Amino acid sequence: MWSLVVPLKPLVRAKSRLSAAADARFRPRLALAFALDTVAAALECPLVCDVAVVTDDPLAGEGLADLGARIVADTPAAGLNPAIAYGAQIVRARRPGAPVAALNADLPALRPAELERVLSAAAQFPRAFLADAAEIGTTLLTAASGVELAPAFGGASRARHRASGAWEITLSGVRSVRQDVDTPADLRAALELGVGARTARHTAAISAGIAALDARGA
Repeated sequence: MWSLVVPLKPLVRAKSRLSAAADARFRPRLALAFALDTVAAALECPLVCDVAVVTDDPLAGEGLADLGARIVADTPAAGLNPAIAYGAQIVRARRPGAPVAALNADLPALRPAELERVLSAAAQFPRAFLADAAEIGTTLLTAASGVELAPAFGGASRARHRASGAWEITLSGVRSVRQDVDTPADLRAALELGVGARTARHTAAISAGIAALDARGA
């Protein structure tokens, strides 16, 4: 059974690249909805034992704890990868033999069955990763029992994780695990896949912003 580590920056700083589709007041609510839907789906995956969310955001922490996630303070406060490494350390202090996976917090269309397929494939390798839908970044990085996670997320992380020796998972039919949301185009793709209930509550406002962008680009 896997333990997942999900990093989440303070909501006020989240999803700045969605500014063309959502204003500064709406983006934190949207980022929280993404995280809630991601974690809820992950907890429903049969191969997931627990989820540790590394965050210092009190609102996010409260909501995610209500779902059953363990909230870990971002003690390093040194950025994304130190937060993930610290989360993995905390998880393994509690479950020393745990296989660990780092999962993005912005996968609002995540399907538990697709995550199960990816984790099953990852279990065959000491370290493995799944590229994002753009095939540039990474949405999931795994490490078997006793193996250091060694995260290198951010930007062109697909190439960095591959260069580090992690095996790239190339399954078809797992788009929901790859479709993170950084841009309005990503958001459109996630909505087409079908997002979780919390993100869906914002669909009208999201769709309005995307429609305005489409109209300007026509």
